[in-house]
Amino acid sequence: MEKFDLHLHSNNSDGSATVKELVDAVKIAGIKIFALTDHDTVAGIKEAESYVSGDMTFIKGVELTCKTRDIKCHILGYNIDIENQSLIELIEQGKNLRHQKLETRINYLKNIWGIELTQQESDWLYSRKSVVKTHLANILVNRGLAEDNVSAMKKYLDGCKTGNTRFDGETAIQTIINAGGIPVWAHPLGGEGEKHLSEQEFYPKLKTMIECGIQGLECYYSRYNLSEAEFLVNCAKNNNLLITGGSDWHGKNKTVEIGCLNTENKKIDSSVINLFMNKVFI
Repeated sequence: MEKFDLHLHSNNSDGSATVKELVDAVKIAGIKIFALTDHDTVAGIKEAESYVSGDMTFIKGVELTCKTRDIKCHILGYNIDIENQSLIELIEQGKNLRHQKLETRINYLKNIWGIELTQQESDWLYSRKSVVKTHLANILVNRGLAEDNVSAMKKYLDGCKTGNTRFDGETAIQTIINAGGIPVWAHPLGGEGEKHLSEQEFYPKLKTMIECGIQGLECYYSRYNLSEAEFLVNCAKNNNLLITGGSDWHGKNKTVEIGCLNTENKKIDSSVINLFMNKVFI
């Protein structure tokens, strides 16, 4: 039984671990198949490749923050050519969108809470390859304004409206395909802290995502129980979609163990992703 985890984040986006620390954690956990899927950046991919040992399988990945028609979602791109020009341009667009969102949040903290960033804090934020709300929250925690980044985001940033700064989902899916990759709908029933969709709520969204070109579902996920995973697996099989799974590990920035693929932390055999792996290595 080989362990796998196809959804991991480094400090190139909102994880706490460096790329080397991430790969070391993968090795310690005995995971043999893994992907680096930072938010809207592929900055750590080449470095990760340099640390992979011969008994491991590394898949180049990215997680794009999207709005697909009326669906806010995250789309994982696997086995991508990180030198693809369309992908590079999309990622640069994403960096600009994230900076717009960051400016809105910085102004919100100043105008609503009277919290002004120092020049050093501001420079650090804008130096990030993919800046997210967690980075701002960590600054608030470091100042002693909250115990952890989750409570910091809830207290200080939940009321901030940033508008739509997401990629168009259909464009993102097609860009992944054009870069030789496989587009997969991440945590399709809902991500961290979100209310999970019911079956009735999920089906029309799945229909839309299929129409837009999605090729797989992240069926196994650290925040889903085994019943939810089984439901997603059946949906994938009934619609000829690929099956993947990942923990959505962020190191210290999220309370989830690396390699955890369900709330019961039951081990999942890598045979469940055989069709996905076959397509990766065509």
